[in-house]
This record gives sequence, structure tokens and C-alpha cells, in this order.
Amino acid sequence: MQSKSNQWSEQLLMQLAGLESQTLPDSTLYIVGLPIGNAADITLRALWVLAGADVIAAEDTRETKKLLERFSISVPTVSVREHNEVAQSHMIIERLQKGEKVAMVTDAGTPAVSDPGARLVREVLKAGFKVMPIPGASAVITALSAAGLEPAGFHFVGFLPPQSKARRESLSGLLGQKESFVLYEAPHRIKDVLKDLSQLTHPQRRVVVARELTKKFETFTVLTASELETWAKAHEPRGEYVILVDVEPDNDALQLSEKDKQWIQALAAAMPASKASAVAAKIVGVTRDDIYRWLLSQKGA
Repeated sequence: MQSKSNQWSEQLLMQLAGLESQTLPDSTLYIVGLPIGNAADITLRALWVLAGADVIAAEDTRETKKLLERFSISVPTVSVREHNEVAQSHMIIERLQKGEKVAMVTDAGTPAVSDPGARLVREVLKAGFKVMPIPGASAVITALSAAGLEPAGFHFVGFLPPQSKARRESLSGLLGQKESFVLYEAPHRIKDVLKDLSQLTHPQRRVVVARELTKKFETFTVLTASELETWAKAHEPRGEYVILVDVEPDNDALQLSEKDKQWIQALAAAMPASKASAVAAKIVGVTRDDIYRWLLSQKGA
């Protein structure tokens, strides 16, 4: 139970935030952003919406109930996760048809951003009901704010394919675009991803590895691509990761003429890129690794 002074403080905060003068429309799906680690990051508006909802659609009801209990919110929950999202959308729409207020949350962060929610939103909009975003924490924005990437825009990727071949192909395409991009990765795959990045991108490309965002052991490590594999071997994978890859440095250091580029690309079309790189390196005086990365970037482009 909360003390009377705590309850009074909460009421004052809600009043100062102007929530008393706002409305909570019926027949609306509320997309509520939750903390990504630090419970203190929850917003007053998120608490107000969750407490006023008729039902809360949650990725994992067990995790969501922990948060609701922390803030003394007693609202029923239903499971809406990746594997049942489309099926459950029909149930959510039926509730909206009855005039109910439905809040959608995921385990952490903002729904529909590399988390369940997008399919539900699409179905609710298709059915003609209102969807209202309640802004909250997002790992990609949190990481970007402290990574110092070049201010030229970025490509948000989220999770790469788990299979090795598909992951490397996806990375090759991203690296070929030469713009900043942001990845999410789980601890059991982080070493493989960093190894692939180290091998596929320009050795001096700047990469920021962020982990345990907003938690006690939050870290931001700035590395060059050439350092990634060694760093990964020296650090035990723990927590969820955000990997921020900065814009590619000027790759004209290859010093290849247009004529050389043309015949090297033609050679790579007739044999594996690694073999073509080795052959070309002996002729043009550029390292095999630099030619190989350049060929991969051209393939991605």
C-alpha cells in the first residue's frame, strides 16, 4: 500500500502535468511506450492511460503485471505477442466496438518498433478505430542521443536475420549504402554480428556498441570496425545490445582508376569475390581486404 503522502504527491504531479484537463476517448487503441530498463523513465501520461484503460494488451502478461503492481494499477491484461497478434487483433477490435479503451504495451520500449504492435495497429486502423500514441522510451533513440553519430540521418534496421548467410548478406547491403544505421542484437548473437561487421566494413569505420541502456551497468563503447572482433572476444555477452554504425569514411583510399574498377568487377562476376580480390591485389598494389570490402559495397549498392 502507498502512504497518503505518496498518493498526494502523485495527484499533485498529475495535476501539474495537466492530465486532469485531458480526455481519454473510448473505442481507442493506445500505444504506450514503457521504460527500457529504468522503471523511473515511465511517463506520467503512460501511468494515467494504463490506469484508465479497460484492458491492457501485453507482449508478456507476466512482465507487464510486475510493472502494474509497482505502480498499484489494477487493470486486466490479455496476451498479444508476435505469434498471435493477427488473431488477437479481432478480439481487440471487438472490445473497441463495445466502446472500451485498450492500451497496448510490450515488455520494454515502444510497441511496433522491433516489437509486436504494428500488425495490431494496421488491423485497428483498417477497422476504422482511432490509434493514439503515448510516447515513451525507445532503445534506438536513447542510444543515438549518446553515440555521437554524424548528423546526416540514419537507417533503423532492428534485428538482423539470425542465419549466418542471410545476416552477412543483409550487412553487405547496409554497408554498401554508406549511411549510418542502427541494429538491435541479443547477447547470444552479439559476437557473431560484431565479427561479421569487422570483416565486411571499412576497418576505420566508427562503431558504437551500447548495452544495458538506462540500467546500472549501461555502457557505450566507441570502436573502429577493425577492433570489433577482438573487443567481442574480450567481453562476456550480457544484456541487450544496440549497435550504431557511423557513416563510412572516404573509401577513395583505394586509389583505383575507373578502368581498374571495371575489370575488377568483371573478374568478380566470374569468380568468388575473395578470389578476385586476391588476384587484383597482386596487380594494382591495393590490399586484398580493401578490394574485397569495396567489391562487397558495390554488390550492396
